[in-house]
Amino acid sequence: MNGLELLYEASQLPAFDLPDELRERYGGCIGFDQPRVFANFVGSLDGVVAAPPLVQSAKLISGDNASDRFVMGLLRACADAILIGSGTLQASPRSLWTPGGPCPAAAGSFAQLRRRRRRPESPVLVVLTATGLIDPAHPALERGALVLTTDGGATRLGRLPERSEVVSLGAAATVDVLAALDLLRDRGHRLVLAEAGPRVFGSLVAARLVDELFLTVSPVLAGRAEALTRLGLVEGADLLEDLGSAARLLSVRRDGGHLLLRYALGAPAAGHAA
Repeated sequence: MNGLELLYEASQLPAFDLPDELRERYGGCIGFDQPRVFANFVGSLDGVVAAPPLVQSAKLISGDNASDRFVMGLLRACADAILIGSGTLQASPRSLWTPGGPCPAAAGSFAQLRRRRRRPESPVLVVLTATGLIDPAHPALERGALVLTTDGGATRLGRLPERSEVVSLGAAATVDVLAALDLLRDRGHRLVLAEAGPRVFGSLVAARLVDELFLTVSPVLAGRAEALTRLGLVEGADLLEDLGSAARLLSVRRDGGHLLLRYALGAPAAGHAA
């Protein structure tokens, strides 16, 4: 895979000590201030980022673009924890959310980056589920994950694989995303990558908990039809009146017709439930 073409980058962005292969493929450096919550999505030209109930609909939207998969792996390699919702877990029945999963060719360099930053082999997978209705036989749970839920959800979950841990965040009907992030930071996870779907992402953004957004714009039109739901980037939250500020563009990279964008979002504020 050729390196990404750098079209624009803001000055004085944080930079990790990347292995040469990653720097060449990414078209420069990447890094984050800490603590930081950053999200990653791929969307169509008409704003669709998910098409449930299709399995791995993001792969269809991206056209299985190699650069998009590389950036996904690179962001995972930078993260201490990866945050997903139960819908994302269900929609990816074989995924383990490892850095090398989406881009096996760069797995060795991803591992080298994590060693340089004195991080474990893979980030911690964190699953948010209010209801506890997830498949305990999912391979990611067999491998080990932290499941954050409610009191009712913990009761429904029952016994999970030995390597997975369940933590209830209270008796409410929803999972408080601020409480979830506080718990992760208390455990030393200062860089959190959100790979959750549009509804959990909407809760995070509405609570002003997301610091950065990586968005790949794919040159496809997904369309919308009655037979399938087509979801936009943010679902379940009205942001225009509450936020009142635009994202700040940090970088633009290109791979053919795909644009890979990085934005800074609003500063953290009060909590919100998912």
